[in-house]
Amino acid sequence: MTFEAAAAAVPTVLAEDDRMKITRWDFAPGATTGWHEHEMDYAVVILTDSTMAYEANGEVTEKPVKAGDSYIRRKGVQHDVKNAGPGPLSFIEIETKR
Repeated sequence: MTFEAAAAAVPTVLAEDDRMKITRWDFAPGATTGWHEHEMDYAVVILTDSTMAYEANGEVTEKPVKAGDSYIRRKGVQHDVKNAGPGPLSFIEIETKR
């Protein structure tokens, strides 16, 4: 399954050095990141209340998220993220370089 995208999510790199990369992602309703794979382990901190859909390994997970929610994922999983809510979705992604 592939998400139908109303628009592309907008990444803004906030800081980067030889150890980490911090990116803010902003999604209009229906926007997606597009299929991608992280080359680094990463953490995400949600900035806005919304509904996030996550597609990986042939499965779609959709769940409400609240500002301050966070999660950690390992590198190497191909996935797509979509704002499935009626308002904006924003989060900070912190990737750790090795």
